[in-house]
Amino acid sequence: MDPYNKVQRRNFHTVQSPHKDVGLFRVSGVFPTISNDGKRLAFVDNEFKAVWVADKAGLRIVYETKGPDSVFSPMWNQNPAKDVLYVCMGPSFNAGKPLEICAIPNVSGRARQRRQLTRGGFNNAFPARSPDGTKLVFRSTRDGGDKRHKNLYLMDRADVGEYGDGTVTRLTNGPWTDTHCQWAPNGDWIVFSSTRDKPQSGVPELDNGLDPGYFAVYLMRASDPTVVVRVLRSGDDLAGHVNHPVFSPDRRTIAVTADLAAVSVDPISLPLFLHSVRPYGDVFAVDLVDTDDITKNKDIAKFHRITHSRYENSTPAWTMYSTDDPNAQWNMLVLDSDAAAAKYRPACPYAYPDGGEGWHMTGHLIIPKRCC
Repeated sequence: MDPYNKVQRRNFHTVQSPHKDVGLFRVSGVFPTISNDGKRLAFVDNEFKAVWVADKAGLRIVYETKGPDSVFSPMWNQNPAKDVLYVCMGPSFNAGKPLEICAIPNVSGRARQRRQLTRGGFNNAFPARSPDGTKLVFRSTRDGGDKRHKNLYLMDRADVGEYGDGTVTRLTNGPWTDTHCQWAPNGDWIVFSSTRDKPQSGVPELDNGLDPGYFAVYLMRASDPTVVVRVLRSGDDLAGHVNHPVFSPDRRTIAVTADLAAVSVDPISLPLFLHSVRPYGDVFAVDLVDTDDITKNKDIAKFHRITHSRYENSTPAWTMYSTDDPNAQWNMLVLDSDAAAAKYRPACPYAYPDGGEGWHMTGHLIIPKRCC
């Protein structure tokens, strides 16, 4: 119960979706990842400073860095028995600086240790585990030359990584950006976002130091990385972004963050998260035409809009477990007491006693309680 108005604290909020068959809820934080069994949620705060986990033990920090912009993109090992989270350690949106992939083992045991898996001082990011939990696909600037082109790589023996006897194999090779990769639930395909089909002329190399756009989503056959099919794009003459693709648990649908509907203009008081470089995102979903023949999924024209607001809705995560009221399910796991609730909001002198959210979790100093 809230000590001020005697109502139940609600740190998980339902969000209305234009698609009536889709249930959404939000929690303050970014880069959510849900374990395969639906029992654990991990995310980072908006300062990119700490990794949080919500499970039956409550809501807690499992890894914390000394400063902001230091950790992002957590991802669970798809084998629940391994109890491992993978994270990117280093600054975001800066391909010229080293970025390493690390493992946080024994997450349930509250151990705040990390094990570095990549080496060489390259910019490595967005790790995703194979369904059996033995391999890791990620994007890297290694072999990218002075222009730091990004391609996909496969790490075998990912439990030990490059500091052990793990080996790294290059999957894609080109003067482009391949990124945001994820395995299909059955392990046969890998979905990723890429600029490989951007126009050959009239396109700037960079946009304020970042990729200039023209992102599309592709499927690659895991057993033969030369088989690549473009699934969804933003347009031939639009420097758009179709990014962060993720498979549904049944492998029939891919959710993406995209500017397919441009950017909504809602009241300017709605917050953008601290490290937002492009408010390009609403979440969309595309249904695959054929789940057996990869080639039949080329340039799918039909998609569903899942969110509609001025927020940067990015890095979506699926779970097969649904509930009409996520507060009833998650609050029992996360907020068993006022002490647990207090842990949820990091210390902030600007936090409102009426439930307003502070800097650490929203990127804004003072934000009154609001609803979507």
